[in-house]
Amino acid sequence: MQGPMKKLIEASYLTAENAAEYRTILRYFYLQHERMRDFISPEEVLDYMRSLPHYEHYEEEQLLVQLAQLVKWKNLNARQDMTIAKTIEEYKKKRFRYQSTPYTIEIERMVATLEKKSGESFGGSLEKSQFDRLLESVNKLDHELKKGLLGSSETYMLLWEDLLQYFRTIRTNTADYIAYINSEQTEQRMQSEAFLVYKNQFTTYLRDFIVSLQKTSFQISDQLERMDQKIVSPFFDKLAEYRRQIPRLEEISDETVMDWYQEFHDFWRVMRSWFIGNDSQSSELEMLQLQTNEMIRRITRYVQRMSERHHSHQSRKKDYLHLAGLFSESRTMEEAHQLSAVVFGSITIRHLKIEEDTTENIHSDIWDEEPIILPIKPRIRSYKEKTKPGAMVSNQEKKKALIEEYLAEKEQERTIIETLFTNQKMIISELGVVEPFVRKVILNWIGKAMAGKNQVVKTDYGFTVSVHLHRDRLTILQAEDGVLKMPDVTFEMKGGASIGTGTNG
Repeated sequence: MQGPMKKLIEASYLTAENAAEYRTILRYFYLQHERMRDFISPEEVLDYMRSLPHYEHYEEEQLLVQLAQLVKWKNLNARQDMTIAKTIEEYKKKRFRYQSTPYTIEIERMVATLEKKSGESFGGSLEKSQFDRLLESVNKLDHELKKGLLGSSETYMLLWEDLLQYFRTIRTNTADYIAYINSEQTEQRMQSEAFLVYKNQFTTYLRDFIVSLQKTSFQISDQLERMDQKIVSPFFDKLAEYRRQIPRLEEISDETVMDWYQEFHDFWRVMRSWFIGNDSQSSELEMLQLQTNEMIRRITRYVQRMSERHHSHQSRKKDYLHLAGLFSESRTMEEAHQLSAVVFGSITIRHLKIEEDTTENIHSDIWDEEPIILPIKPRIRSYKEKTKPGAMVSNQEKKKALIEEYLAEKEQERTIIETLFTNQKMIISELGVVEPFVRKVILNWIGKAMAGKNQVVKTDYGFTVSVHLHRDRLTILQAEDGVLKMPDVTFEMKGGASIGTGTNG
């Protein structure tokens, strides 16, 4: 069991008072280590320091003091130089060569990586190839397990390192790219007009990644779901065997071997959880798909808003005049209906305005009404609408005439509807050709009945109807303006009218 965290004294040079000098010295040691030069003399470090613009007057005594401090912080190991002295001064004092410690190399490698990052923004990418490579490695491991792991332990260690590299690259790159997209800076740039240039590139990049992800990742998930810890344990034995074969002076304890196995099992558990999830939470793969789809929706929303802002300041006068010209060139009403379906249909919905109180009939179609003339006012500040005093006009007679006309229409509709009932019942499959308003009334009754518990509807004609839907048989409802294929329905009149002995026409 891991004990409490200790203070990382090796990182002290990063925040020390003379951090700039300490970091410069250790960066030189790091660069020499990458070139496979481990033991560096103080004279070489001094020459390097004095070659830099800010340290032309750097003193040797200062260097020796700082090297000794770095040895105390465990950043360097001092090793006495046992070569033959060439001068009396070299003979009198101890000469050392210095080697950077493993902790220092890893810290400098991390700092060098951080310095390459641009500003405070995240990097990352959505690499399709990493999923393909990981799938290839997982399939290769599955194949070797089925063969009985007959190969060398070195071969399996290389395979393990491939799994580590590809999975870590996927996790790091995808997490960083998601964070980059969700950052405040990126969101602000997406809302600017300049983003319109990149929107196709972004959406194509994300969609290609989604397609590749769905194609490859599910295969990885299926393979990992079949390969649990017990099945992969012999593979871990091969990895431990390879590590034992590496010559070391110290003896390998049982505790060290147990740490190796724990490392192998932990990584395998994390990778399986990332792709297939566990009992307590969904997989990170599923979250990645949701976040990528959300990014596409966000980009689409931003582009749509910018497009609306751009077009809201443009006059649509020419568009409307062209549209009016198309309707005026229609030779028949049927041709005008077809044009209206294209222009005002569900694909491109627009608002239509007619004179208020034109009709009270909810079943009336818009093309049955008289067109209205809309006066267009000039959009200039100096324009003022002319007004003149007027008297109050009484519209009682007009209102009375409209009410009588409306009641007559409703009475006529009621008569037509009631004649469709035979013995208090109306069955759609037994109806002939009906008027368009009858179809609308029937569909209205069905909609209200489906929304209620007892499927009983109180109609506008003073009677109640019980609706019985026959889902097992289809029929055709024929109207003057078209046909409708639908389940057969029986309407049974419950009360409010005694008529119902007519013949279905």
